[in-house]
Amino acid sequence: MSSTRRSPLLDRPGAVEGGAERGGVDAGVAWHYGDPVREQRLLEQGLAVVDLSHRSVVRVSGPDRLRWLDSLTSQRLTDLPPRTSVESLLLSPEGRVEHALHVVDDGEATWLVLEPGEGAPAAAWLDSMRFMLRVEVVDVTDDWAVLGEPVGRESLPGEPLAWVDPWPRTSPSSTRYGPADDEHPGADRPWREVLVPRAELVAAVGDRPLAGTWASEALRVAAWRPRLGAETDERTIPHEVDWLRTGVHLSKGCYRGQETVAKVHNLGRPPRRLVALHLDGSGAALPAPGAEVVDVDRGRAVGHLTSAVRHHELGPVALALVKRSTPVDARLVVDGVAAAQEVVVDPDTAPAHARPQLATPRRPLA
Repeated sequence: MSSTRRSPLLDRPGAVEGGAERGGVDAGVAWHYGDPVREQRLLEQGLAVVDLSHRSVVRVSGPDRLRWLDSLTSQRLTDLPPRTSVESLLLSPEGRVEHALHVVDDGEATWLVLEPGEGAPAAAWLDSMRFMLRVEVVDVTDDWAVLGEPVGRESLPGEPLAWVDPWPRTSPSSTRYGPADDEHPGADRPWREVLVPRAELVAAVGDRPLAGTWASEALRVAAWRPRLGAETDERTIPHEVDWLRTGVHLSKGCYRGQETVAKVHNLGRPPRRLVALHLDGSGAALPAPGAEVVDVDRGRAVGHLTSAVRHHELGPVALALVKRSTPVDARLVVDGVAAAQEVVVDPDTAPAHARPQLATPRRPLA
């Protein structure tokens, strides 16, 4: 399915289609419905729903599905109970983030929610790794759609299946490079993604207020929540954006990219670090993703902007990736806009929690 499929919810009054904000990735759904500030407030209050029907959905079935996915991705999945949500990453052999998987199993199949356009390539790669195992991988984006809700509860039997975002709750089997869970700005952001048959999308929304991706992205950025394709590029490793806390199990068996994850975790620090930026709000336009972040005092670029939004309370805020050596008190400018830095990934402190060592490799699945 193309990520530019047009949602029927764009026919609602006031709907303005997204797409221009970040290279067209959110095209096909509403950026807002005429009042983005009110939509943010409704979403924060738990009263609105977000059309994410441009997201990709992959279904993995078969009796070997969980142990097979466990062997390929960064999360422990072997004993995943039904209707229990986890996050996992597909990494390159060098440990770089290629796909982010929102994982939930219904007892018969494992469902993966991915970024727009990611379903087909992810399903193709997974399918190529099946070998003789009893699994079937299908990109079901044509038949299934996603709705975002400010809800932190797992779905119950009889309800539509939902993936609950664990961010920023650090798994006991992982670590964090940022603040403690209860001090994290994302601690008060409940979020889940509900799977509904695409033909029933409009009915599933019903008469609930709709919020656009402007609203959901503003709350995401304020929560320092990394998003694939925004906070990641072709070089990103999970440590740089504090993704170990929810996306990586540090004591499970081998998977592609594990050597890099363990080496950086046990022996060093990531070469770049995610920062939050509070932008000067005197200008009308926000800097575009990809814009250089410049250290004014040293007169050189130290990184690039990844996401920029207008938050209903914080004003213009952004996330950026900068060199780890960038001083935490550096005066930064993005596209001529002054940017006050807030530390997300600490450049000096070793990751929190005990350091689990690289697990003994398991024997390949037969």
